[in-house]
Amino acid sequence: MYTKIFRAVIIGAPGSGKGTISDRIVKTFGFLHISSGDILRQNIINNTDLGKKAQRYIASGQLVPDEIVTKTMLARITEVGNKSYILDGFPRNSAQADILSAREQIDAVINLDIPHDVIIERVKHRWIHAPSGRVYNIGFNDPQVAGKDDVTGEQLTQREDDKPEVVSKRLQLYDELMGPVLAWYAKRGLVTSFKGRETKEIWPRVERFLKDKVNKG
Repeated sequence: MYTKIFRAVIIGAPGSGKGTISDRIVKTFGFLHISSGDILRQNIINNTDLGKKAQRYIASGQLVPDEIVTKTMLARITEVGNKSYILDGFPRNSAQADILSAREQIDAVINLDIPHDVIIERVKHRWIHAPSGRVYNIGFNDPQVAGKDDVTGEQLTQREDDKPEVVSKRLQLYDELMGPVLAWYAKRGLVTSFKGRETKEIWPRVERFLKDKVNKG
C-alpha cells in the first residue's frame, strides 16, 4: 500500500515500548525493524564473538561500546538496501547521528516520552522468548500458558537488563546520552514526541503521524 521509501528512528528509554510500537509499524506499514538490541541479543544466543563481547556489558547494565554498535548497525543497513525501515537503538549519541546522516536520509524521529517510574514497574513484568524476540507483559500481554511462548511452547525468560536494579542504572545512562541525540535531530526539525503511560494510548497517534508522513510522499 505504501510505496514511498521512508526511513525513521524510534527513540525511547529501555522499556518504553519501542519494540511493541515498532512491531505495529512493521505490520501496518511494512517497514523493516532494525534493532541494535535484537541483533546483539541474537549474537549472544548464538555465542558469536560479537555476542561474547556484548554480554559482558549488557549483564552489568552498561551500554555496548559505540564502535561495536556502529559497525553492526551500518552493516545491517547496508544489507537492507533500498527499503523502508525504522531504526531502534541507533543512533544513541551525536557522533553516531553524524555518521548515519552521512549515509542515509532520515525522514522522521519518533520519541516515546514515558515516565521512568512507569518503565521500572513495567519491565518487572516483562518476559521474552529469546530465540524469536517475542515479548510478553504479565497483566497486559500475558502468554496463553504461564511461562511459555504462545508459538513454540518453550520456556520464557527474563532479560538480565530487565531486572529493576539494572533498569534504574540504564535509565540514568539513557538520560545522559540521548538528550544530545534528541537535540541534534530537533535542530533539523525531525523530532515528534509522543507522551503517555501506555502503548495503547500512544500507538494510535504514532499510526496517524506515519500515515500522514508516508502519504505526503
